[in-house]
Amino acid sequence: MYPFIRFAKEVIKYRNAPSLGVCDLHVSHHRCWPWDLDPWVELNNGRTLTLYDLGRIPMAMRTGLIGVLRTQGWGITVAGNSTRYRRRVRSFQRFELRSRCIGWDARFLYTEQGMWVRGECANHILIRSAITSAKGIVPPAEVMRAMGQPEESPVLPDWVQAWIAAESGRVWPPEL
Repeated sequence: MYPFIRFAKEVIKYRNAPSLGVCDLHVSHHRCWPWDLDPWVELNNGRTLTLYDLGRIPMAMRTGLIGVLRTQGWGITVAGNSTRYRRRVRSFQRFELRSRCIGWDARFLYTEQGMWVRGECANHILIRSAITSAKGIVPPAEVMRAMGQPEESPVLPDWVQAWIAAESGRVWPPEL
């Protein structure tokens, strides 16, 4: 089940937090609860993806993106991701969630997030998001313009550009 109560807590907690620049870092703190675990008594990989929402949505609120989505009648959707798991997150462990937009291209926004336990990165994700309207994907430059931000993206890191290139060569639909 989606963590609606935790999500509401984060929205309430950050509703009056200082604004962030589009690419500024949002930091939040969480705990791994028993219902987040898999059979190996560690944070479930699928739940990890869900918990990243607890950082991404408040970050979007603080940057002004959520307000623009509401005003324009736009939505936001995850259009792809790449996750790297390196350390276990165990039951009752506290972790810090770091979230920041790192840039955009002609179609997508790119956000990186990491879960940190005791000063070490446990896992890291690159999220590709699309802003959507009834007409389809809204170009990020248009989104930035609506937010009163510069339309030009910061230069995306080489590893992100390589991931974008790899994804563009991926067959769709898959040939299973």
